[in-house]
Amino acid sequence: MQKLKFKILLSLLLTLLFTNLEAQTTIQKPIRLVVVGVSHDHIGFILGRKGKTDFEIVGIYEPNNELAIRICKGFGFDTKLIYSNLNNMLDIVKPEAAVGFGPIFEHLAMVEACAPRGIHVMVEKPLATTVKQATRMEMLANKYNIQLLTDYETSWYSTTLKSFQLLNDSNYVGPLRKVVIHDGHQGPFEIGTSKEFLSWLTDPVLNGGGSLIDFGCYGANLMTYLTKGEVPISVTAVTKTFKPKIYSKVEDEATIIVTYPTSQCIIQASWNWPFGRKDMEIYGETGYIVTVNNRTMRLRNNEKQAEKTLVLNPKEVGVYQDPFNYFADAINGKVKLTNYDPYSLVNNVTVVKILSAARESAKKGRTVKIQH
Repeated sequence: MQKLKFKILLSLLLTLLFTNLEAQTTIQKPIRLVVVGVSHDHIGFILGRKGKTDFEIVGIYEPNNELAIRICKGFGFDTKLIYSNLNNMLDIVKPEAAVGFGPIFEHLAMVEACAPRGIHVMVEKPLATTVKQATRMEMLANKYNIQLLTDYETSWYSTTLKSFQLLNDSNYVGPLRKVVIHDGHQGPFEIGTSKEFLSWLTDPVLNGGGSLIDFGCYGANLMTYLTKGEVPISVTAVTKTFKPKIYSKVEDEATIIVTYPTSQCIIQASWNWPFGRKDMEIYGETGYIVTVNNRTMRLRNNEKQAEKTLVLNPKEVGVYQDPFNYFADAINGKVKLTNYDPYSLVNNVTVVKILSAARESAKKGRTVKIQH
């Protein structure tokens, strides 16, 4: 009897032990990841990401072999990981996820290759260059049940999440009336962008435009987030090229007015700022919020009280500081995206609609209505 009890107890202990080990193995197993394109200067975000165990890079696709070799060697990766044919790479290495660091125009081809294979995708902002591209990507993502995320620097900002919380959860400023968003820098050429990146960033087809696309997307994304996915009524935009000798094919200055039923957003996207900036002003009926940078914000909602300045701790705010960590958690079901989440597909299809309308408005010199 004692031996039987001992055998039963031992069996239970072994079962618990192996179940626990199996669970730990499942949690710790890195996601097989491929990098699609390396011409974007933000490629260091993923290739320079050391000491992480959520992803394992198993392949790098880049048609420019010279560039691919230089980038791989620069970040300490084996050049055997390089592939010049996207479909071949996907079939050989069988990844679970892919991140895009090539021209915006090529995001569609990436999703067309990845989605039918069940490979989750995250691209650098914006999602696409045209509404037709964006809606096809959305269809493919939904059909094959993959995550399709778009990464923005401002999605990592503590001030972005805190602004959303103050506006929507705390009702700090009352009903939203106006948002003014400034994004940009001195210009990609002026700040020393690589020749490979500059060649397509200033191409009206490969990038979809100039500063309007490059930095206008931030404002469209943030406003869609702040309004919980509200689709605007119309868009009015004015663009200008102040430096035609440098930017002969695209605009370097854009002002976009996005009109909603009860609010307005003014997006100022520029390659002419005296220095880089990503900040916004949020105005409601009873107060305002000004995000100075990623951690500092100023706010006031009482005429008799002075303005307050907050310096935020990202951990206390609860914002993800690493987009790839967010991507991994989305794939593993640890993050449930809303349709208005900054990374979300629905938000970013709306972004492309706003940018496309802005491009049309600037070209035709009139306000353009958004198709719902």
